[in-house]
Amino acid sequence: MQGSARRMGVMTDVHRRFLQLLMTHGVLEERDVKRMQKHCYKVHDRNATVDKLEDFINNINSVLESLYIEIKRGVTEDDGRPIYALVNLATTSVSKMATDFAENELDLFRKALELIIDSESGFASSTNILNLVDQLKGKKMKKKEAEQVLQKFVQNKWLIEKEGEFTLHGRAILEMEQYIRETYPDAVKICNICHSLLIQGQSCETCGIRMHLPCVAKYFRLNAEPRCPHCNDYWPHEIPEVFDPEKEREPGISKSNRKSLRSRRH
Repeated sequence: MQGSARRMGVMTDVHRRFLQLLMTHGVLEERDVKRMQKHCYKVHDRNATVDKLEDFINNINSVLESLYIEIKRGVTEDDGRPIYALVNLATTSVSKMATDFAENELDLFRKALELIIDSESGFASSTNILNLVDQLKGKKMKKKEAEQVLQKFVQNKWLIEKEGEFTLHGRAILEMEQYIRETYPDAVKICNICHSLLIQGQSCETCGIRMHLPCVAKYFRLNAEPRCPHCNDYWPHEIPEVFDPEKEREPGISKSNRKSLRSRRH
């Protein structure tokens, strides 16, 4: 019976609880998603075999399709940890954020987003963002208030802050890829390996192609002398580590990645 329910894309209480929890979190790492899936089975269908995560999510997505909502899988740009987010395909994420943020706060996000997209490194300094406070639509905002709003974006997993600079959270990239491609067609950067939107990564100094750090790590894993996949010139950056799900790693950016990011920003 369960097999036929799965093929027809029928949602059980297990699926519903899982979806509810994911909606609450906004975005989760794969290991937490697997933990959450097991928890949902334990609560609602203790004796059932836990479905393979991919099949389980495909089943939910087949039901959500008509609502233009989808559970999307992506990876973090700094070290390639797999993440999942519930994405609304019908509206741009900036308008989706309108339920949580005021007009002037949303405008601050748009301005931060523009600075991040336009930057070479994929980061915008808090100073540069706060300098735009006077240009915001809606109610006037002081710099102190704007600093608090930026922290709210970090807490809600739209932005990440590193050493006084902001970049997009994996959630924002997953949810806003289409919006960013359409809104900033001339400034948008694409990874040469996975062809997805690229915010932070490494670039070839000869031909200018770009790659996500996890894509760099995987592509050059077996190469003693790393060469650009496009022009074959020597790749001058430090090669980051490949994410290993077997190793318990602290969330965040690895030391080698932090070093390469810093060198690119200065």
